[in-house]
Amino acid sequence: MPTRQDTAPTLSRALVVIGGLLAVLWGLEILDTLTMNSLDQYGIEPRQTEDLPNILVAPFLHYGWAHLISNTGPFLVLGVLTYLAGVARWIVATLTSAVTSGVAAWLLSPLGTITAGASGVIFGWLAYLLVRGIFSGRPGQIAIAVVVFLLYGSVLWGVFPTAPGVSWQAHLGGALGGVVAAWQLHRRPTAAVQGTMGR
Repeated sequence: MPTRQDTAPTLSRALVVIGGLLAVLWGLEILDTLTMNSLDQYGIEPRQTEDLPNILVAPFLHYGWAHLISNTGPFLVLGVLTYLAGVARWIVATLTSAVTSGVAAWLLSPLGTITAGASGVIFGWLAYLLVRGIFSGRPGQIAIAVVVFLLYGSVLWGVFPTAPGVSWQAHLGGALGGVVAAWQLHRRPTAAVQGTMGR
C-alpha cells in the first residue's frame, strides 16, 4: 500500500521509468529474435502448475515485432499517466494487473495456447485511470479519465472474444485488476501519494 514517503513524480521521471521498461521489452524481443524465439516458452500455458511463475514473466515477452509495436504506444502513454498518480500507486496498479491478467489467462485460456505480452498490464492501467475518478470524484481525475477514454476506450472491446489469436482472457483479467487497484487505493487514501496529475 502507498506510504507517506511516496513523493509526487515529475513527468521527466515518469518518462525515464516507463521508457526504461519499454527498453527492456524491446531488448528482450531482440534477444528472442536472435535466439529463434527461445523466450516464447516462458509465456503462460493454461492450467500447468509449473507455468505459474511465468505470470510475472509473460508481460515482458511478445510474439513478434508487430505484437510489441502495437503495445508500445499504449504502454508509454498509459504507463506515464498511471505513474504520475504516484509511484506507490503505480506499483500497486501494475502488480495487481499483471497478476490478475496472468491468473485469468492461466485459468481461462484454451489448452495448447501460450499467452504473453504487456497488454494485460495495459488494460489494467486503462481501467485504473478510467475508474479512479469515479471513486474519488476529483475533477482532475475525471478529466483524465475522459481523455483516456476518448483515446483508448475502443480497445475495451478486447475484453471480449472478438479476435482470434488475441487473449481476451488476459485483457479481462488485467482490466479487473485495474478496477480492484483503484478501489483498494481509494479505500486507503494517503495525502502524500497524490501525483502531479489528477488533483
